[in-house]
Amino acid sequence: QMEISDEKVAGLLLAFVAAALVHGFLILSMRMAKKVFHWKDIERASVIYTNAANLTIPLIAAVLGQDWIFYTSAFIIVQMMLFWSHGMTLIVPGIGMDWKKMLLNPNIIAIGIGLVLFAARIRMPVVIDTAVAGFGDMIGPISMVMIGMLLAGVDWKLVFGKRRIYGIVFLKMIVVPGIITLCLKLAAPLIPMENAKTILLISLLAVIAPTAVTITQMAQLYKRDAAYASSINVFTTLVCIVTMPLMVMLYMI
Repeated sequence: QMEISDEKVAGLLLAFVAAALVHGFLILSMRMAKKVFHWKDIERASVIYTNAANLTIPLIAAVLGQDWIFYTSAFIIVQMMLFWSHGMTLIVPGIGMDWKKMLLNPNIIAIGIGLVLFAARIRMPVVIDTAVAGFGDMIGPISMVMIGMLLAGVDWKLVFGKRRIYGIVFLKMIVVPGIITLCLKLAAPLIPMENAKTILLISLLAVIAPTAVTITQMAQLYKRDAAYASSINVFTTLVCIVTMPLMVMLYMI
């Protein structure tokens, strides 16, 4: 529900390109990790796919403002498409692509409707607009409640008991975000766009977020080491309290 402009369209395209390049780097680097470190597929998926929507949308709304949420849709679309294709083959080997889940995912449908409204310049009545905005304002608190519920039910011995998990979390939350932060920081001044640095920051926030909760859900559904996937998710959620501000600071200075 915002005015369409060449600047916004160009910014959205930049966000799509950034999301595609970031995911390409993550997928290729995790293939190397499998060959060098013999990582499990569930570990590789945990590094590639992040809790981009649940965590970053409330952050962006609170820090940058509601209008900037528009650019998060690019990263979410790219990640959702890849998760229901590449990601599912990691969690459930041999399952293949699920085009129905890719295209009919509630996130993709919602973003698609939003983009149609944006491109067609359709404005919703005030009553509907207010109701939708109210639902949007609930995203932040609900996400925090969900994270709290997840932490409350955690077996902490399982989370901290495996030595292997420390290497996964270190790579996921420090090494990979550090490389991507540096790349985006160097790329921002080269892009002839007024808001390029802020748009790339939105992509960065999505990348440095904790492991996607969806990985744990799918691992549980298909009986693919859900406890270990949940441990990685919880560990990265705790660590991000420190690592996310650090990465943002490195990017902004």
